[in-house]
Amino acid sequence: MRTVTDRFLEYARHHTTSDESVKTCPSTKQQMDFASFLAEECKQIGLENVTIDENGYLTAFLPSNIEKELPVIGFIAHMDTSPDASGEHVCPQVTENYDGTDIVLKGNTTISPLEFPSLLQYKGQTIITADGITLLGADDKAGIAEILTAMEYLMQHQEIEHGKVVIRFTPDEEIGRGADCFNIATFGADFAYTIDGGALGELEYENFNAARANITIQGKSVHTGTAKDTMVNAGLVAAEIISSFPPEETPSHTEGYEGFFHLCYCNSNVGSATLSYLIRDFDEVSFANRKALIENIVAEKNKKYNNRIYLTIYDEYQNMLTQIQDKPYIIELAKSSMLECGITPIIQPIRGGTDGARLSFMGIPCPNLFTGGHNFHGPYEYIPVSSMEKAVDVIVTICKNNILF
Repeated sequence: MRTVTDRFLEYARHHTTSDESVKTCPSTKQQMDFASFLAEECKQIGLENVTIDENGYLTAFLPSNIEKELPVIGFIAHMDTSPDASGEHVCPQVTENYDGTDIVLKGNTTISPLEFPSLLQYKGQTIITADGITLLGADDKAGIAEILTAMEYLMQHQEIEHGKVVIRFTPDEEIGRGADCFNIATFGADFAYTIDGGALGELEYENFNAARANITIQGKSVHTGTAKDTMVNAGLVAAEIISSFPPEETPSHTEGYEGFFHLCYCNSNVGSATLSYLIRDFDEVSFANRKALIENIVAEKNKKYNNRIYLTIYDEYQNMLTQIQDKPYIIELAKSSMLECGITPIIQPIRGGTDGARLSFMGIPCPNLFTGGHNFHGPYEYIPVSSMEKAVDVIVTICKNNILF
């Protein structure tokens, strides 16, 4: 039986960065290639009905080994890595018996416990990083490795009774499109867990309500020598709009259940400017108020600049809590399984979103479980081997304990 570490080290080397500029699904051919690679492994393990649909979604089934009818559990992970950092030519580095000092990598990259104190929790353990040039891809190739290792373990230990289990590996989660082409009918799970969280013990079933606001400003460019009372500098208008937002309500000033506005894109010159904002809040009323604030800011500036500013706002995903809070079985199954594995559940809101958030509104309640990784989406990413092994234990135990609930 292959270890979760062996699997992860191999998967991390596959280049599967998604591309927001491409509208096809999957957005990159490499993701389809990776799906084909994983499909062969699913078949070798002995999973049944292994398929890849036209959009790159890989599905496979672990058959039940008991007669009792049980709810079908699903486990989901995504194949793509974030475009925030290079995912090509990933070279995983293994640090055994970590001694609590800086991990020095290429490119003047240092993963230091002074900057990342969580490292000190793993003294004496084996830690996997990239080489300092790329991201590592534990988000979410660790999740894939953990699911497949758990499925192989259950195939080889038929004495562990369990019901039917379905797994699905999805494309394009990192660009917000992981659930776009998710076929609910062919999945067939009554509920599921995304294995896409962070540190050991994380159990998440609350996430942001999310929207995006795009603002376009049409300036009036004339010669500077004759610009008085005529020029409208779109860049300066953009600056006025930016300064109209509450400065303390940004990601770098908020935590826990606090929402924010995030300026994620700004491009401007005299003639035109574009701004793109992420709007995030856990509370539905506060979320609506944030969208209204942007509308009011734009309306005010349009009065000043004679309707040269155009705003579009669209919702991206909602807080899954509303779809899960009346189904305590799903949460208790995960909590009790973690405790049985010697893990203290860390129940906290996701300051972001997962495929599970959207899937919960599509009819599959879908909390998020830890992978064990830290510092996703960049060269400081790392994952302890022991945390991946614990994730495998939790997946196996959830499948076993489904009989008891």
